[in-house]
Amino acid sequence: MDALFIVFVSGLISLFAAFAKKPWLVVSSAMAGLLAAIIIMIKQLQTGKAFFDFLKYEGLEFNKPALMFSLAICVLALHTRGTGYERFKENHVHTGEYVGLLMFSTVGAMIMTAYTDMFMFFLGLEILSIPIYVMAGSNKADVRSSEASLKYFLTGSFATGIFLFGLAWVYGATGTFKLLEIQMKIQEMESLSPILMIGVLLIMASFIFKVGAAPFHFWSPDVYDGAPHAVTGFMASVVKLSAFYAFLKMFMVCFGHGELFLFWKGALVVMIIITLFVGNLSALRQVKFKRLLAYSSITHVGYTLLVFVNEDATSIRDLWFYMFAYGFSIVGIIAVGIAVNDSEDRIEALRGLGKRNPFLAIVGIVSLLSLAGIPPTAGFFGKYLVFSGAWKYASWLVIIALINSAISIYYYLKVIATIVSPSEHEQEKIKLSPLTIGVLTIALIGMLGFSIFFSWL
Repeated sequence: MDALFIVFVSGLISLFAAFAKKPWLVVSSAMAGLLAAIIIMIKQLQTGKAFFDFLKYEGLEFNKPALMFSLAICVLALHTRGTGYERFKENHVHTGEYVGLLMFSTVGAMIMTAYTDMFMFFLGLEILSIPIYVMAGSNKADVRSSEASLKYFLTGSFATGIFLFGLAWVYGATGTFKLLEIQMKIQEMESLSPILMIGVLLIMASFIFKVGAAPFHFWSPDVYDGAPHAVTGFMASVVKLSAFYAFLKMFMVCFGHGELFLFWKGALVVMIIITLFVGNLSALRQVKFKRLLAYSSITHVGYTLLVFVNEDATSIRDLWFYMFAYGFSIVGIIAVGIAVNDSEDRIEALRGLGKRNPFLAIVGIVSLLSLAGIPPTAGFFGKYLVFSGAWKYASWLVIIALINSAISIYYYLKVIATIVSPSEHEQEKIKLSPLTIGVLTIALIGMLGFSIFFSWL
């Protein structure tokens, strides 16, 4: 709770700091709060004790897994703040709102890692989602941004309604909202209740909506394309990390046993296969940068869903490592897109990047290799963990994922070829600010340094 409180307070400070009309002050206060939260969580993982004992609530339990995921959330959130600063400072009037909303969304993400009952899960989900609905439409000069905000709001609200409807059915079958009590009630059932089975399917449908898996993926490309780059990076990293762990926790604790597990596993396997092929085949023909990342993200959702097939506790570790590695990769390539600053967001705008700024080109290439799962990048080790964990329980499904991984290499290499190809026209050099260089360096260290961490893990 200590880190959660600090992130919330730093979000409030960012809002009030905006009155000074100095974007650096707003972003600095937010980044300082996130850095303090990271330090506190590292200390808490080492000692097992909280700094402020009075900050306790039975609906939230920051145990070791919750702290690990909250730590990853704050690291990626800190990274996206630095990534988006160059755009935030262009409109100093609204910098406070931009940064404050992203901080409050981070609070919702942290709640979703530590919830112990369905009420707190729903509260965290809405605190996470509502600021992003607003932020997706924050680029008033682009009509695609308004469209992205509206589409994200409508589909997100629809998914929330489905979740609440499913939760009502689960409550009707068990009579409780607490995770451990739901687990106990289900284990006491002599046979599965039809009410419970309907509720689980509805909750799963809302989960598939939220993470953007097929066949409920249709909002994802338009929202990624229309939202500002920094918001796209936040959605692809922080939002998905928290959503995946929150639902994995729910399904492992409440619905991950016996016949009920076999019941929803079959439906999930079908959606994994559809998601992999829809994401990959759609990405092959993309000419816009963020739309390519959107369909790539759909494919990565398919890979990540493999952790639900894994029936042992290593699925939590695999999810943490994979999403953390993916977060560094996606934020790194998003930072490259921001630096290139092409108003039409074309992949072709990356041509000649190696000559315009070699460091930027290196980060872009490593990010794409990591997304493709090429060693020795973090993306390769993340895929290895997820695939090896699922192999014991569904080897044929992992083979399908490997085939799709091979397909994805084609469009990632096509973008890399564009980056290293010389441009037909003379282009200006791209100058990077010290903060942008720092963000890109951290992303590069994260993508390459995780191989050392993997050997220790």
